[in-house]
Amino acid sequence: MKILVCISNVPDTTSKINFTDGDTKFDTNGVQFVINPNDEFGLTRAMWFKEKQGATVHIATVGGPSAEPTMRKALAIGADEAFRINDEPTDGFYVAQQLAEVVKNGGYDLVIGGRESIDYNGGMVPGILASLSNMNFINSCINLEIDGDHVTAIREIDGGKEKLSTTLPLVVGGQKGLVEESDLRIPNMRGIMMARKKTLSVLEPVDGINATEDKKFDKPAAKGQVKLADNVDQLIDLLHNEAKVI
Repeated sequence: MKILVCISNVPDTTSKINFTDGDTKFDTNGVQFVINPNDEFGLTRAMWFKEKQGATVHIATVGGPSAEPTMRKALAIGADEAFRINDEPTDGFYVAQQLAEVVKNGGYDLVIGGRESIDYNGGMVPGILASLSNMNFINSCINLEIDGDHVTAIREIDGGKEKLSTTLPLVVGGQKGLVEESDLRIPNMRGIMMARKKTLSVLEPVDGINATEDKKFDKPAAKGQVKLADNVDQLIDLLHNEAKVI
């Protein structure tokens, strides 16, 4: 089985976020970038398939040279080969088009991406990629088992879970549950040294369409001061007359 894991290079959630050029561009100064958490769950699941079923695992991302440390970390975790499409991931449809070219040329049986990235939270890339690649698709996947070409999966739905059966080739939009946080892997020294020898190919982007454009970023409004109620009557009065929630 040949697996492609789609990786997003995203700001660490503890980073302080700022914008420049009149709040039209994200300021990367001083920001630590990491593997998108939903993608990391998918990468870990792919490693299980590698270890238990002998799968080959490749990774791909759309991004500039600054994304390569994140890709090297994924290689150190155990991926076999990496592809960086040399362009900025400014639009979900455009990113899916670039990844679809990698899928077309790679002959992959399984493509795993995160349900959404934690920077733009668009949640569109895996579904568009599946459509462009003419592959089956399961989103919000929290369990994945593969036996030959047969796939059994569980996905999260509103109010519950849904068990599905399908066949390869398949695109999965994964999330926590595909593996647990305790299953995530920290690269060891041997893995880091081996990652330096693994192939990281830089591909030029194909012609694609940027279907959206970011006009301006706004930070959430600052939280107001907290008021403490001395008794239940005062709490009810504040909720009714100031918060207006009752």
